[in-house]
Amino acid sequence: MLLGVIVWILTVVICYFFLGHYWWFPPPISEHGQAYDAQFNATLWVTGVIFFLAQIALGYVIIRFRDKGGTAKYSHGNNMMEALWTSATALLFIGLVLAGTRIWAAVHFAEAPADALRIEVLGKQFAWSFRYPGPDGKFGRTDIKQINDQGGNSFGIDEKDPAGKDDITSASIKVPAGKPILLILKSRDVIHNFFVRELRLKQDIVPGMEIPFHFQADKIGVYEVPCSELCGLGHHQMRTTLEVMSEANFEKWKQEQAAQK
Repeated sequence: MLLGVIVWILTVVICYFFLGHYWWFPPPISEHGQAYDAQFNATLWVTGVIFFLAQIALGYVIIRFRDKGGTAKYSHGNNMMEALWTSATALLFIGLVLAGTRIWAAVHFAEAPADALRIEVLGKQFAWSFRYPGPDGKFGRTDIKQINDQGGNSFGIDEKDPAGKDDITSASIKVPAGKPILLILKSRDVIHNFFVRELRLKQDIVPGMEIPFHFQADKIGVYEVPCSELCGLGHHQMRTTLEVMSEANFEKWKQEQAAQK
């Protein structure tokens, strides 16, 4: 009997912490993040109600059919009931998956808007580098032979290409609020992962591939960008920041960076 009561107590405590949103996600900073949270909460409510009812029933069964010194009985079960709850579980699971598919597809299948700001992202052991086109709106040609991390040329921008002379490079990523952003993700060595909690987005970066990844951040602030794929002994050091700025401040930052060329 005591075990059944313990099951009920644990069930109530667990539900309390989930309903109270203790140790919860940080607030989202994009429409995608809001849609993601809405779908997550819907899934949590459905599974939470089932969890609560199942645990209450478990406690009842423990108490109701506890050992009272009688003869144990054997049951073959009910095939119809088993087929019913198995089918209901499958339909519920598939329904939740289909409901969340559009949120995932909007990031991975939908094209970025034509006016999205293009930023190249380079992951390497164990640091991030970001490149913006200069006033000409074009990225300069790159040459692997000209890569020089100590000299500030992580991308290997070709010095002979006029289009690359005004390219802006940065160790952190800065974007204007409310504007679509298209990242071109690249890795120099091993698999890395670009992850921003507040955007509810993460994407593996695979060597030898250029992976497009788009988003729009709407809330001004500074947010952590860690590598969330184990990439070596210095993995814990591979982190930078995403700074979401007003459009005016972003343009001012770009002008300041261009002036330093």
